[in-house]
Amino acid sequence: MGGSLMFGQKSVKKSPLQKLRDMNWIVVLVLVAIALTGTAMLYSVAGGNMDPWASRHITRFVAMFLLMVFIAMIDIRWWMRFAYPLYFIGIGMLLWVEFAGVTGMGGTRWLDLGVIRLQPSELIKVAVILAIARYFHSLTLFETKKLTSLIIPLMIVALPAVLVVRQPDLGTAILLSAGGIGVLFLAGARAWLFVVGFILSIASIPVAWNFMQNYQKERVLTFLNPERDPLGAGYQILQSKIALGSGGTWGKGFMEGTQSQLNFLPEMKTDFIFTVLAEEFGMVGGLGILTLFMIVIGYGVVVSLTCRSQFGRLLAAGLSLVVFLYVFINIAMVMGLLPVVGVPLPLVSYGGSAMMTVMIAYGLIFSVAIHRHINISRKDSFG
Repeated sequence: MGGSLMFGQKSVKKSPLQKLRDMNWIVVLVLVAIALTGTAMLYSVAGGNMDPWASRHITRFVAMFLLMVFIAMIDIRWWMRFAYPLYFIGIGMLLWVEFAGVTGMGGTRWLDLGVIRLQPSELIKVAVILAIARYFHSLTLFETKKLTSLIIPLMIVALPAVLVVRQPDLGTAILLSAGGIGVLFLAGARAWLFVVGFILSIASIPVAWNFMQNYQKERVLTFLNPERDPLGAGYQILQSKIALGSGGTWGKGFMEGTQSQLNFLPEMKTDFIFTVLAEEFGMVGGLGILTLFMIVIGYGVVVSLTCRSQFGRLLAAGLSLVVFLYVFINIAMVMGLLPVVGVPLPLVSYGGSAMMTVMIAYGLIFSVAIHRHINISRKDSFG
């Protein structure tokens, strides 16, 4: 599966060792630094113990790191060829959840595979980007501008989004939809369509409200006014704001955060782990982890801009957008700027499925980077 670089009439195949050398190891080290930060925070919230969360977190990361490197070695044309099959496998897994999913935390979202519990709604985010990038690669720019050309990619986004909403998991459905629609924009769809879509989305809010679950309505009302129920629905976000503010500039010190160490803050190990970091390491620590995320997201954008194929450009840009949305929604959520929708901070929050999604995404981004000079024909997925 060695890729080839095209220079005039010559084709130079890359060996696996050459591909390893071509990986951006600075970005790899940044990913490792983010994961180690998550390990340290999970060690802290466990009261200075590696068990039960920190040890599992680092073990999962090592496994996912190896998976990322393996994915990066595979020729980008293989990923293009199998984009649609991988998408339909993802849809099949979501349907499997419908009939044999494991229920927990208010929803049926997981598959028990014996060795691991997998959340298909996380993995489908990558599959959607792959499928849409494959679709638009086969179109000319003129065809992309046609309204009818958007029917299939919108269906690619809508089908898994509906299945995820049924679990119910509104936060993941929003992130999945935003990532997919973002790729439509990056592909060159007319801007006025997005303006109209935004207006229609705003206008449909009263209708959508009637279809929301009671707990989802409660989250919106709590977002608008957390003080309406400070010991109930508003407790989590109020405690989060207290933790964020009390950290100050430099923080209280590692394992010295009162909100986390005294268990005032719910969901510390998952969605609200950023508040633990901000309380213990202050604004400097918070900005530090955001800088690390900016580096890895920016790298994906640079890879997109330098790739010769439309498939590679859209794949790298779309996956970078997904990671950005993870970070943006999580940080905005814990700061009270968005309703609590259950989106983790990638590689920092405890959870295997989200980590797998991000590491697969960066495996694909590295694959695009390694094979960026390959010019893939629109008519042929394997050159």
